[in-house]
Amino acid sequence: MPLIVDLKNSDSRIRALAKALTWRITATLTTALIAFLVTGELEVAVMIGGIEFVIKFFIYYAHERAWNLMR
Repeated sequence: MPLIVDLKNSDSRIRALAKALTWRITATLTTALIAFLVTGELEVAVMIGGIEFVIKFFIYYAHERAWNLMR
């Protein structure tokens, strides 16, 4: 199935992954900015953002797939 069709299909795993990725980028940048403002240290902000990105990416994907089962 072409990528565009997969992205338009609300049940698609590719769509769920794309949504998870774009949301995680947005949320991680927000978290890293807050961490930088609180600590004043870029290295700490990047570390917090990186950890948060990986963990919450998989949590969001599982959450999205669970909601697709509720039909």
